[in-house]
Amino acid sequence: MFYAPDILQTLTLSEEESQHCVQVLRATIGQEIRITDGVGHLYVARITNPHRKHCEVEIIATEHPEPLHEGYVHIAIAPTKNMDRLEWMVEKATEMGVDEITPLLCRHSERKKLNEERLRKIMVAAAKQSLKATFPKLNPLTAFADFVGSAQADDRLIAHCMTQEETDGLSVQAAYQPTSQKNAIWQLIHRANSVIVMIGPEGDFSPEEIELALQNKFIPCSLGKARLRTETAGLFACNTAILLNS
Repeated sequence: MFYAPDILQTLTLSEEESQHCVQVLRATIGQEIRITDGVGHLYVARITNPHRKHCEVEIIATEHPEPLHEGYVHIAIAPTKNMDRLEWMVEKATEMGVDEITPLLCRHSERKKLNEERLRKIMVAAAKQSLKATFPKLNPLTAFADFVGSAQADDRLIAHCMTQEETDGLSVQAAYQPTSQKNAIWQLIHRANSVIVMIGPEGDFSPEEIELALQNKFIPCSLGKARLRTETAGLFACNTAILLNS
């Protein structure tokens, strides 16, 4: 499958997609291919000019695939220090059908810069490979406070790792739920709702960040008894939300 966001206006594949189509796959004139615009439409097209830099096509059919799941799944996650791990998470979450990903800049974040263009290319490649008609939205790196202050979702969840011992002595102790008292994530996601799950950095969210999230109607959730790496937690939350809405 090929990606062309403006295919109806141009009837031409980009240089990168044209090269893959004509040089790599050896497509010829008259051959039928499938194209997506990334916003829910699939097109069956016939090649009219197999040029390696600007392959031209004609649209012969349009399809509107049903969504893969109900609701809307948004994962907000602090980038990992090892960028390969975040890239893996973005790729797999895209394959699963995540709707939106927001990289979070948190107090304990070890990575404070991102190559958004590279992440977007990984996302597009994964969406094409898994035959997605609708591509996820990738937001720029966003400060934690800005994100929670503007978050819009029916179910707002934060997966933090604070334990009872770690909350002892905090002025906001009553606002925290230690790991043993949190509801499991699958108990807090309601079918067909929009959901945001926030996943913190390797050093977890700070107490101030958790308090701010609670003030903005986020609910603490548990991802199980195992301590998960950041990217694993993000993928676990994504998969759980999608399964509950499938």
